[in-house]
Amino acid sequence: MPYELTNRRGNVVWSEEVIATLAGAAASECPGVGMAARGVGALAELLGRDSLARGVEVSVREGKVHLTLNIMVGYGNRIPAVGRDVAERVRGAVEEAGIPVGRITVQVQGVRV
Repeated sequence: MPYELTNRRGNVVWSEEVIATLAGAAASECPGVGMAARGVGALAELLGRDSLARGVEVSVREGKVHLTLNIMVGYGNRIPAVGRDVAERVRGAVEEAGIPVGRITVQVQGVRV
């Protein structure tokens, strides 16, 4: 479901793919983090699709965007600290775009050696 922002000048509709790409780009900027594919995204990864939106699930509830990020953490990084950093950067990037964020869930899918 896309996120729709309405004001006196009109409507702006954000697709899930755009929100996921924005969140994935912010998460990828964190040191020691790579995006992990899950579900349908895993099939796309096997087929060679490389996208910043890979590993990001978006849902809209009660006027807020809820994000689930599936990440890979580099060996030697502190997982709790990386998770907090990812959540903070993603929240900041998405809210800076004018989209209110509800919950952000960071799921560590594995560790890269």
